[in-house]
Amino acid sequence: MPDARTLSPDDIRSLRAAHPEMRERDFARIHRISEAELVAAYVGEGVVRLRPDVEALLEGAPALGEVMALTRNESVVHEKIGPFENAKYNPHAAIVLGDNIDLRIFPSKWASGFAVEKTDKDGALKRSLQFFDAAGDAVFKIHLRPASNLEAYAALVVRLTADEQSQTVDTVYIDDSETRADAPVGTPAELRAAWDKLTDTHQFFPMLKKLNLSRHQAVTSIDADYAWPLDLGATQGMLEGAAASGVPIMAFVGSRGCIQIHSGEIHEVKPMGPWLNIMDETFHMHLRLDHITEVWAVRKPTSDGHVTSLEAFSADNKMIIQFFGQREEGKGERAGWRDLIESLPRLDRSNAA
Repeated sequence: MPDARTLSPDDIRSLRAAHPEMRERDFARIHRISEAELVAAYVGEGVVRLRPDVEALLEGAPALGEVMALTRNESVVHEKIGPFENAKYNPHAAIVLGDNIDLRIFPSKWASGFAVEKTDKDGALKRSLQFFDAAGDAVFKIHLRPASNLEAYAALVVRLTADEQSQTVDTVYIDDSETRADAPVGTPAELRAAWDKLTDTHQFFPMLKKLNLSRHQAVTSIDADYAWPLDLGATQGMLEGAAASGVPIMAFVGSRGCIQIHSGEIHEVKPMGPWLNIMDETFHMHLRLDHITEVWAVRKPTSDGHVTSLEAFSADNKMIIQFFGQREEGKGERAGWRDLIESLPRLDRSNAA
């Protein structure tokens, strides 16, 4: 077999034919190619290459009607069902602010796109729009639903179709480091002083950039009144507690090019092996609990009082998923959410990191 790093489109299709049951992401990882390379190998065979034009996508997506929007990283899949509403394009950060589909999109991270049509095991034709970053990792996908507008989908595909219909994708390594090696790192005292001055949660990321700190460095360095470690079972405990109590939550999951948000109550929380699944009517989530190596409760000051998040980290100190209690702008945090976080078992800080 040829070296998997230099698999041709023909090689990829042959290997895929031998393993049709394997999930795309798993197949790509095992054969040491990117998911974008796997999809591109089928251009002309149910796949059309698209321009990763976020502005045109957001202009056309509302006409699709009900769809499933999917954003994921290595450890969690976040799916929301509904229409695209209140989309606003900005070349730095576009937004979709619908009741169900709520996105923060970073267009500069989108490198390739494809319209994919394939038949599932039951013989049904499935259609999707799939977009990838420069490393070939998925940043965002739109899957059509039975109620979706097929004419609008066809028109959007025509609008986005790329001039070049190549079956190959050039990928590059992306450095996901959150800090700069050529800049000084903020001291604990500087971090505390900056944290004390926060008046909005959106100021947190700029603060980290200014101090040249990763999110994990910040939560593990700040004083215990602002962040404390939780038992590894805290994520499941919080979700089950939210489902039982009816406390509405916000669940943030990000790829390199998109952050997708669920806001509202959750109901069906179902563990299955290493996965913890939420299977509600318009919100599905699949979280690998075995990828979580640290969980932190994090408190940030705002002009409406402090807000509390639950943040789960992986072995490489990257945030997998982040949760807040749902709240309205200008109003304080829900007491039920604070009580839920306070009820979760804490770890001794000295043994956390």
